[in-house]
Amino acid sequence: MNRCGRPAGSLHAIIDRHMSLPAARPPAIPGPPMKQYLDLVQAILDTGSWQTNRTGIRTLSMPGAALRFDLQQGFPAVTTKRLAFKSAIGELVGFLRASRSAAEFRELGCKVWDQNANENAQWLANPYRTGDDDLGPVYGVQWRQWPAYKVLDAAAAEQLRDAGQRGYARVAEFVEGGAPKVLLYKAVDQLRQCLDTIHQNPSDRRILFHGWNWAQIEEMALPPCHLLYQFLPNASTGEISLCLYIRSNDVGLGTPFNLTEGAALLHLVGRLTGYRPRWFSYFIGDAHIYENHLSMLREQLAREPYPAPQLALSERIPDYAQTGRYEPEWLEKVEPGDFSLVGYRHHPPLTAPMAV
Repeated sequence: MNRCGRPAGSLHAIIDRHMSLPAARPPAIPGPPMKQYLDLVQAILDTGSWQTNRTGIRTLSMPGAALRFDLQQGFPAVTTKRLAFKSAIGELVGFLRASRSAAEFRELGCKVWDQNANENAQWLANPYRTGDDDLGPVYGVQWRQWPAYKVLDAAAAEQLRDAGQRGYARVAEFVEGGAPKVLLYKAVDQLRQCLDTIHQNPSDRRILFHGWNWAQIEEMALPPCHLLYQFLPNASTGEISLCLYIRSNDVGLGTPFNLTEGAALLHLVGRLTGYRPRWFSYFIGDAHIYENHLSMLREQLAREPYPAPQLALSERIPDYAQTGRYEPEWLEKVEPGDFSLVGYRHHPPLTAPMAV
């Protein structure tokens, strides 16, 4: 019998039990952007463990972390030190242009690739390095020119026809296991495909692009850290969100850069497809602090964060919501000067060496 005097297994008892459950709580609202970042730093200091790595500089590391930002409440720019905003945006623009040279990034105002290109002993000895400033097929090459191959039976007429319609070209014919084969190739513009799908089929749950290409990892100066982006448009609300997965994140220097670039990319994609940017979710596999970054981050923890700024995009970037014209070619046409922060207040700059 339950407390109402009904048999415990009866329908009425089940209804009573459900009626007595507490009301569902509304979803928790994430804290201010800077507080979330500082809480992550403190969590690593409190629970992280020391590990060695390829750079020779120990890290205090914590497995698994997540941040979530409502971009309608502000842009996730670090305020407890000065954000290298122009450099971060220059890097993003380089990615959008599929740059594979540190010189191209420098021209865009970003020097963070110089050491990886020209001072990393392992990369300098890599047979795939083609010369000064070469980085190999890093981030943007995979985003915009992912090398895709198919090996099909020479007699598979329908498969070959379908591959041709999808843009694959014949590269070679050969024999494998006694059977004639055809090798086909095309460069996949993953990011453009994402925009096309947002425009044509926003309910699709497969709107993503990837940077981890097993076939070319050894050809890169640095394998991708931020490697999986998934766009989540909502046609009913007119909003678009982004989930970003980072396999390995230098929280002192890398996280502020990655947050800036991910949020800026979402703003740009929203502008070109007619959606308002909303949620930016940021997942980290290995969240770590380098030993020689500890003093910088402890100083930031002692500083009071300022309110989050807003991101402004240049009016020259077409707004699909206003024009009704779909112009995805602006992915390559944007310049670093098309992005700016409004109302950005920050504490004095802090510096720390980048581990290479």
